[in-house]
Amino acid sequence: MRIVIQRVSHASVTINSKVKSAIGNGFLILLGIEETDGEEDIDWLVKKVVNLRVFDDENGVMNKSIMDSDGEILVISQFTLFASYKKGNRPSWIRAARHEISVPLYESFCDKLSLLLGKAVGTGEFGADMKVELLNDGPVTICMDSKNKE
Repeated sequence: MRIVIQRVSHASVTINSKVKSAIGNGFLILLGIEETDGEEDIDWLVKKVVNLRVFDDENGVMNKSIMDSDGEILVISQFTLFASYKKGNRPSWIRAARHEISVPLYESFCDKLSLLLGKAVGTGEFGADMKVELLNDGPVTICMDSKNKE
């Protein structure tokens, strides 16, 4: 499981010209799921996300977590995070999990993240054509992969 976390001042996702979810200060998370992912990948990532200290404290030092900052989270499914680009110029999505695997894991990731955060997490719509807007704050962008824990 692979995520790209962006610290944002605000972010939103629009589907069919209607805003589905919008947040203020917090994280926009792009989530990619592959066939071998499971609940243990989710558990590791959600703990990392809620404890990641990238928000400024009173001295302007990145020392606070999203929990300390009362931030919000928007999670967008992003199968293209598992693009294979080694051969040719047209990416292959062979490593991205099929819908029957991805949808339950995406929902579980969002549910567990919401539980740890103590508030609802904004979401997109799995498989939809989404327009994502954000204002990256910092910029702070961090990539995590549950297969690279060390």
